[in-house]
Amino acid sequence: MQKHIARRAGVTLTAVAVVAGLTSCQDGGDNKTKAAQGAEQNAEQGSGKNTPVQALTAAYEKTAAAKSAKVSMTMSVPAAVKGGGETRISGVMGWNPLVMDVTVSESKPGAAAADAEKNHMIWADDVIYMDLQAGMGQQVDGLGDKKWAKIDLKAAAAESGNGKLAQQMTAGLQDMNQDPAQQLAMLLNSRDLKDLGSAEVNGQKAEHYRGSLTVQEALKGRKTMELFTPEEREKLLANMGKVGIKGYDYDVWVNGEAYPVKMDLRMKTPQGTMNISSNYSDYGTKASVKAPPAQETADLIQMLKDLGAQMKGRTA
Repeated sequence: MQKHIARRAGVTLTAVAVVAGLTSCQDGGDNKTKAAQGAEQNAEQGSGKNTPVQALTAAYEKTAAAKSAKVSMTMSVPAAVKGGGETRISGVMGWNPLVMDVTVSESKPGAAAADAEKNHMIWADDVIYMDLQAGMGQQVDGLGDKKWAKIDLKAAAAESGNGKLAQQMTAGLQDMNQDPAQQLAMLLNSRDLKDLGSAEVNGQKAEHYRGSLTVQEALKGRKTMELFTPEEREKLLANMGKVGIKGYDYDVWVNGEAYPVKMDLRMKTPQGTMNISSNYSDYGTKASVKAPPAQETADLIQMLKDLGAQMKGRTA
């Protein structure tokens, strides 16, 4: 049972990384400055239809102020890639600070939707909580009244006594504190941003924008990258090049209220293309996310330690 929980936790962590915005790269301050600079540079182009930079800058500012939205996301990974399949995420998220209450559904390539494994996940106060009973319909053996497993990576890194690991985890959490606004600001770094015209998306008229980013542009500004030496950064980029990842293609649809209603990301690899499609609605909706009661929560990190000890004992 603990192995099953550990596997589910891996799925949940992967989904959290995606929905929280690890595909984006900048912190809020730098993005806002770049967005403002972009608007100033394009303001002189006339008072007619906004340029793509002006339009996305306005959308960035509007979205950042909303601080919450409902999200529905689908991530498709090629079958040739380890862990390939489809992951669906739906629920509510808030930013500054980051909070989430979402359902994560995972299915393997070729599997029916009815066979998807579902997980309920909460993010509050930089701690991830996974519902142990979601999809099981019963109490988990050996955990008594515990209904949730918490994943406090920052605390685990601090307990390890490894100062660099603690720094990396703190920086990683800062990188994950992304949102639709930050995704828009990141797209403003694209050198080939263009307006593809209007279209109907989710029942709304929206303007369609497209751009692309190189791997270097996507990683620029990440807090975790600041902890790497120049040699480590160069090795990371080289490794990404070896596996065939050269960059990212983005599509964004912005409605008449200057909110992004849909965002698509494509990342090409030799094994196929990974697609992430996100739909957003109800901006400004109250994201009243609360951590589960402590008495109903088990520490997943400790559970994994216990599992490791058990497996070591069997092989001794």
